[in-house]
Amino acid sequence: MLVRLLRTYLVPYQRLLAAVVALQLAGTLAALYLPSLNADIIDNGVAQGDTGYIVRIGGVMLAVSVVQVIATVTAVWFGARTAMGFGRDARAAVFHRVGAFSSREVTGFGAPSLITRTTNDVQQVQMLVLLTCTMMVSAPIMCVGGIVMALREDLGLSWLIVVSVTVLVAAIGAIISRMIPQFRLMQARLDVVNRVLREQISGIRVVRAFVREPVERERFGVANADLSDTALRTGRLLALMFPTVMLVLNVSSVAVLWFGAHRIDAGQMQVGSLTAFLSYLLQILMSIMMATFMLVLVPRAAVCAERLTEVLETEPSVVPPTDPVRDVPSHASIELRGVSFAYPGADSPVLTDISFRTGPGQVTAIVGSTGSGKSTLLSLVPRLVDATDGTVLVDGVDVRRLDPDLLHRLIGLVPQTSYLFTGTIASNLRYGRADATDDDLWQALRTAQAEDFVRELAEGLAAPVAQGGTNFSGGQRQRLAIARALVRQPEVYLFDDSFSALDLATDARLRAALRPLTRDAAVVVVAQRVSSIVDADQILVLEDGEVVGLGTHESLLAGCPTYAEIVESQQPAGAVA
Repeated sequence: MLVRLLRTYLVPYQRLLAAVVALQLAGTLAALYLPSLNADIIDNGVAQGDTGYIVRIGGVMLAVSVVQVIATVTAVWFGARTAMGFGRDARAAVFHRVGAFSSREVTGFGAPSLITRTTNDVQQVQMLVLLTCTMMVSAPIMCVGGIVMALREDLGLSWLIVVSVTVLVAAIGAIISRMIPQFRLMQARLDVVNRVLREQISGIRVVRAFVREPVERERFGVANADLSDTALRTGRLLALMFPTVMLVLNVSSVAVLWFGAHRIDAGQMQVGSLTAFLSYLLQILMSIMMATFMLVLVPRAAVCAERLTEVLETEPSVVPPTDPVRDVPSHASIELRGVSFAYPGADSPVLTDISFRTGPGQVTAIVGSTGSGKSTLLSLVPRLVDATDGTVLVDGVDVRRLDPDLLHRLIGLVPQTSYLFTGTIASNLRYGRADATDDDLWQALRTAQAEDFVRELAEGLAAPVAQGGTNFSGGQRQRLAIARALVRQPEVYLFDDSFSALDLATDARLRAALRPLTRDAAVVVVAQRVSSIVDADQILVLEDGEVVGLGTHESLLAGCPTYAEIVESQQPAGAVA
């Protein structure tokens, strides 16, 4: 998965990667040449007392060092650009894929997990790309080149290279093999912490209202402790790695000096060659250490790549048509023909054989008990989910054949949860129509019974909106969400229990103001209060996902026991006259 992800998103940066390899090669070769020059100075300059030779070779060393620095810095610069570009492209790809998901896929992954994958997981793979460009490319060059140069200095000590490298690789391999499952577990634990924290922040009012702070603190503490324990286990293994590397490096240095001294004493080796051999051995072991450090990152990056690939390869259940219809034969109509909907693997469908039609100027209300499928039925019209059986038609065309942009232009949806985005009142209302004028916005606010409280704000339309609209009351958020749909001026209005937070007087004024605007539009309203939909042209009664009644208020009272029971249950509260 990791290789496939890298191959896919590094294609545009092939030239930069080639430059990185070439520059790292130049810088590493320069670094490998320096110990040889140093040995030459010791053996032929210092030992002979030739100051001119020392200055001349020292100048060469200085020039080689400059080449090394320039090549390495430039390689790091190109590598950083490549890594940042990869991160940007991968993050954008995940974001656009998630944006195409229906509610089914979003629910399957979970919002906290999708956030973690788009941010932390991409960052882990991006870090791997960066360190590969800056460290991993030079490590094998340094290792192979160091071995060749060390053998040039003295073959008699070559067995120390074999022993040192073998011990180092075996020790580090044992540590990494235990780290891989810990990295995999860490990402899952991070998802859990994000989920718990997101729930607690979103539901802070409920937590406080029910005095559940101690319980929620304990719940977060458990999730946080699980993540901390996993991170500590991984950290201990990581902390063990560097002392192990340093131990091997130091023992190898002592061994080279010990056995090299004997060879110098026997006249088989010069002091400069011993110095160079020691430098090359350290370069070899350091390159292995750098490669090992990369191997520490690879398992975690591989886990993250699997999670990213899982998102990228998940096909949305709501698929755009290959040959979309961009012209509709009729206007302001909705029709459902034998529509059913079931979640994958569910024991029973949410909706079964739903059929009804509403046309221009008609208001269709949908009522039923909690869990009867009202919101799911409404979500089929804008294709938030697709029906598993039957046909949903908007303006006479199957929604699965309609161009998605056209479908969304035809529909104004006010969801059950009145979500507002960070920005201003004007920016939120223009989600409905970007080119709407201020007069259009005020007209929509006036119809939605929101003009008064907006005018009372010092900034008016420029008044700030917090994330989720939490700086407004529930009723104000609902009215702003209704105004947002009115700004769009669609042919079809879908109100998903969008008046529940309004008092009866405001509800009545809003519906009266809506009638002139929706005279030529099709309107579908999901409602809990029967009093607000008694004047609807037709009322659809749902029970356990099936239609048990369809007609006017009077006809359903007489012929639909379920509807009569709903009405009777609301009468003591004074909801129905």
